[in-house]
Amino acid sequence: MTTYRQTFASLKRSALIPFFVLGDPDSTTSLDLIKTAIDAGADILELGIPFSDPIADGPTIQKADMRALANKINPAKALDLIAEATRYKPIPVGLLVYYNLVVQYGREKFFRDFKAAGGSSVLVADLSIDDADEIAPVALAAGLDTVFMVTPNTTDDRLRRIADKSTGFLYTVSTLGVTGARDTVSDLIGPLIRRIKAVTKIPVCVGFGISNARQARQVADTGADGVIIGSAIVKIIEQNLDNRPKMLSEVRQFIAEASKTLE
Repeated sequence: MTTYRQTFASLKRSALIPFFVLGDPDSTTSLDLIKTAIDAGADILELGIPFSDPIADGPTIQKADMRALANKINPAKALDLIAEATRYKPIPVGLLVYYNLVVQYGREKFFRDFKAAGGSSVLVADLSIDDADEIAPVALAAGLDTVFMVTPNTTDDRLRRIADKSTGFLYTVSTLGVTGARDTVSDLIGPLIRRIKAVTKIPVCVGFGISNARQARQVADTGADGVIIGSAIVKIIEQNLDNRPKMLSEVRQFIAEASKTLE
């Protein structure tokens, strides 16, 4: 399994990190989409386990969660999909999950099973740094990296605390609000990345609101070590639910274009 450290060290550019909701729109297509992303140039994967109340996410990803849940995707089935994806190619896999799912599954067992599936890191979207000890020791004991979020309004003191608890990368939120494609890249991101890099050497990956290859390049040019694209890709899935070949083709084209732009 390739680690974050190996991946970031080997790249001469920002890493491309597409996000998918596991099981959207169904298990078979979800796995095919992930394989397509890998083949098209994804360096790292960020994958979400569907949840009924995804408070950090906007309408596009919320609808993806509902589609996956309607197809009976649960955490165990989601971990099975991750195992199949990492068998296809052992690139780093970050997991975005909500804490209720972890608790219901059993914290120790959840992190052990995710690691066994080929997982690399866990970001619990609704758990703040104040509650990091709920999951960080258990995740690290399982051999997983921890990832926490930094936002434009994170104070310097809080930023240092977040950096101290993060071992994989810092998930840097480019704008205020929930996930969702935006028309422009926030002018908050450059100053935020500079603030982060002044206090830590942990890779900085930027997500929320990156809608196309041009914006990915803009974010990379601000100093981001990785660019996370979610809603724009999930929107392609939503728009092509009745045409699976077109869905796969458009996702492949989107990711290949973003990858080329980052070179």
